[in-house]
Amino acid sequence: MIHRSIAVALVALLALIVGACHSGADSGNQAAAVDAPLRPIPAPQGDWTQIVSETPQGGFRMGNPDAPVKLVEYASLTCPFCQRFAEQGVPTLRDRFVKSGHVSWEFRTYLNHPTDPGISALLHCQGATPFFELAEQLYATQREWSARVETMPQPQLQQIQSLPPAAAAAALLKAAGLDAFFRQRGMPQSKIDSCLADPAGMAKLAAINASGEKDGITGTPNFLINGAIVAGAASWGELEGPLNAAVR
Repeated sequence: MIHRSIAVALVALLALIVGACHSGADSGNQAAAVDAPLRPIPAPQGDWTQIVSETPQGGFRMGNPDAPVKLVEYASLTCPFCQRFAEQGVPTLRDRFVKSGHVSWEFRTYLNHPTDPGISALLHCQGATPFFELAEQLYATQREWSARVETMPQPQLQQIQSLPPAAAAAALLKAAGLDAFFRQRGMPQSKIDSCLADPAGMAKLAAINASGEKDGITGTPNFLINGAIVAGAASWGELEGPLNAAVR
C-alpha cells in the first residue's frame, strides 16, 4: 500500500499511474453475515436511498441523516479495490442497510491517482442528486477508461505532466474519454471547463484529503463507523461483519 498526499494528487498528477489502494481481498475468515431483516425506520418519502445530501465535510450522504449507524467511505474513483467494493458490497449496503434507515452512507472522494482530481471535480460539480448513480457508472466503466490512460505513450504523459495542475487534470480527463462520459450525462463542455478551472473546487477536494489524513486514512477504500476507523477493512467481506455488529 502506497500513501499519496494531496500535493502528489494535485501537483505531480503524473508521477506514476499507481494509487494508494488497499490490496485486501474478501476473506472467508470474516464473521458470518447476519441476514435477518432489519426492522425499517420509516422514510419521509418512502425510500431512504433516494435521500442524498452534501455534508459539511464535503462528502455526499445517502440515507437517514439521523441513522444510528453512520458509515463513511473514503474512496478513489480510479482505485480498482474501490471498484471491487462498489461491485461486491454496494448492492447489499444500499438495499439492506441504508434502505432500512439504520445506516447512512457518506462517500468522500479521496485523491490517490493522477486521474482522481479531474474526475472528482466534475462529480462534485454535478451535485447531490446524481452523485451515487454517477459514481456507480464510473466504477462500472473504470477498467475501460483507466486503461486508456495507463497505455498512453510516455511522451504524451510527460507533456501532460508539464502542464499546470488544472490543465493537466483536463488533459487526463480527455485522454480517458471521461469528458465524453460527463457530456453524455447532461454536463455541457462549458461547465466541464469551468469546474476543472475552479480553484475553490480543487480546494474542497484537498480539504477532504486533509480530513481523511486526520481520520487515519492511509489508502482506499477505508471506512469509519460512527467516527471510528474500521481497522483492516478494505473490502465488503471485511466490512460487513462490523457493520452488522453496529446495527444490532
